[in-house]
Amino acid sequence: MGGWRYLKGITAYLPRANVDTDQLIPARFMSAPRSEGYGDYLLYDQRRDAYGQLDPSFPLNTDKTPSVLIAHRNFGSGSSREAAVYALVDAGFQAVIAPSFGDIFSSNAVNNGLLPLRLDEQDHAKLVVCHKAKSDLPTAIDLDTCQLRLGSFECVFTLDETWRLKLINGWDDIDMTQQHLSSIEGYIERACNITPWAWPNGVK
Repeated sequence: MGGWRYLKGITAYLPRANVDTDQLIPARFMSAPRSEGYGDYLLYDQRRDAYGQLDPSFPLNTDKTPSVLIAHRNFGSGSSREAAVYALVDAGFQAVIAPSFGDIFSSNAVNNGLLPLRLDEQDHAKLVVCHKAKSDLPTAIDLDTCQLRLGSFECVFTLDETWRLKLINGWDDIDMTQQHLSSIEGYIERACNITPWAWPNGVK
């Protein structure tokens, strides 16, 4: 998985709150091979009409390929399914901006290179107004300075430093652990010497 420092991309706006993981990818698609991609399953039921056809009025049904999604509060709540993140990533998204996210969704997102960018309600409202005024403007996100810009709107956002490093370097939890491998090995060696009875076969 590749990391990124700076993103400037087309923006899509989803004007609804409480979009949970069951909506992001219905359970019936979760047995599909990951290698085939989950992008077509993203918000599958919401994007289609009663006849199963794509609804042209739905904001994600466009010829453009947005990389930034402006959503509303409680995005990614509900059951813990990493496939919801797969669907967003495979559809081309690299960042979702909302006032709040499901906790497990956020962790899964970062581990897959997707930024869950949290803005307070006031800044989020300003961002939405700016996007609605000129929806073709790109959104720029800088992970080095933690700055967000869309047209005349600009703000600094807060991002956990561990998450920032993961996104920049394309790391998941295992990669982060490996950054401390020498310390871990040193601890094991010391522990083996101090409490050899706990390590009957020594350090392997």
